[in-house]
Amino acid sequence: MSAIEKDITNNSCLDIPMPVVKLNRWTLLSGVLLGFVLQQPLITTFLFVMLLLGLVGGQRYSLIFQAGKRLLARQIVGAETEDRRLMRFNNSIAATLFGLAQIAFLFKVTWLGWAFSLMVAVAAAVALAGFCFGCFLYFQFKLNRYRLLGKR
Repeated sequence: MSAIEKDITNNSCLDIPMPVVKLNRWTLLSGVLLGFVLQQPLITTFLFVMLLLGLVGGQRYSLIFQAGKRLLARQIVGAETEDRRLMRFNNSIAATLFGLAQIAFLFKVTWLGWAFSLMVAVAAAVALAGFCFGCFLYFQFKLNRYRLLGKR
């Protein structure tokens, strides 16, 4: 096993390398924008399924993580990381919004489906610009849980 593969394997157990996190954000942003421009809700369905696979099966079944660790192997070595729980939380929010979008598309309320999808795109764009709204929500959730329930 090469040094790059060892580093990727060690990081993947605990944290997600930032190049993979950015790939995830770019995938969500570009996927939603492409779907919106082409008026193809099926693209958001693909994003929804892709996120759901990663949430249910973990990194092993995450298409973005698997592609990122192969395509960005050199950038991953020594890169900053993000806690995997935070990435999971953010992807849970995105999957929920995409799920709601799929229901709206199914019932022919396309404007609402695109609104839910564009929320994901805006959050991804803002995160790429430097402010992670999902991270803020995660911090608030943890802080309030601590205040209500004490240490855990």
